[in-house]
Amino acid sequence: MRLLKLLARLPLPVLHGLGVGLGWLIYWAPGRHSGRMRDNLLDSGLCTAGADCRRLLRQAIGESGKGIIELLAVWLRPYDKVLKLVKGTSGWEQIDAARAVGKGVIVIAPHIGCFEMINQYYAARHPFTAMYKPPRQAFLDQLMLTGRRRGQATLVPTDLSGVRALLAALKRHEAIGILPDQVATGGDGVWAPFFGRPAYTPTLVASLQRKTGAAGFFVAAERLSWGRGYHLHVTPLGETLPEDKAVAAARINQGVEDVVRRFPAQYLWNYNRHKRPGGVAHPDDPPEA
Repeated sequence: MRLLKLLARLPLPVLHGLGVGLGWLIYWAPGRHSGRMRDNLLDSGLCTAGADCRRLLRQAIGESGKGIIELLAVWLRPYDKVLKLVKGTSGWEQIDAARAVGKGVIVIAPHIGCFEMINQYYAARHPFTAMYKPPRQAFLDQLMLTGRRRGQATLVPTDLSGVRALLAALKRHEAIGILPDQVATGGDGVWAPFFGRPAYTPTLVASLQRKTGAAGFFVAAERLSWGRGYHLHVTPLGETLPEDKAVAAARINQGVEDVVRRFPAQYLWNYNRHKRPGGVAHPDDPPEA
């Protein structure tokens, strides 16, 4: 941990430079990582086969490495210095307006840029609750807890007790954080299109919003070039999500797509977003006889 804290003191441009190298090392390492990255980018329709996609792929490889290395700064630097990495926000006043009229706030944070910065920034101002699933490695668990339990942040388990804690926080007119682009566990999601392909999508945002009347906002932490810091972009979810789970999930996915289109190189393209959870039927499966 001492060595990591020393590395965390390096200037952000240096860390991001190291991150670019790490991104390429991971890309060329054995495994499915590189193929999944290429396939997800090409299937997204955000680029065309050839030079266009190669350019975006190169950018995404570097950004993926930055996303790993920068966690040293975000999790291990003194909290006041971490907060200074946020150089500006766009649309944050809409979150403040929702709080002012007594609404709970659902922060919907896709895997774009330095998404870990969002809870740091919010928890420095108001109570913030998010789910947390401990990694298998005890050392990594300690590192993540050190970085995420800051300010007014509360971490809750990824189980029914955690869902109840999120619900209670919203009823207290506080904020919660949700990662909308993870693969839902079996029984907790529905199939909905994501960049034209079925993705098993969580239904938690819609459920919590209907029960509490909370306001939802997509928030993206753009990674600024040359290690200059981060800019937080806020986009309202809009009207309350419908009761139909598939329609609500499709709307969430469309909102994530809209944010990804703004910052395509900074999305986590190596994530297997379209995988099938165990025991869940796929829309493309042939009908049973």
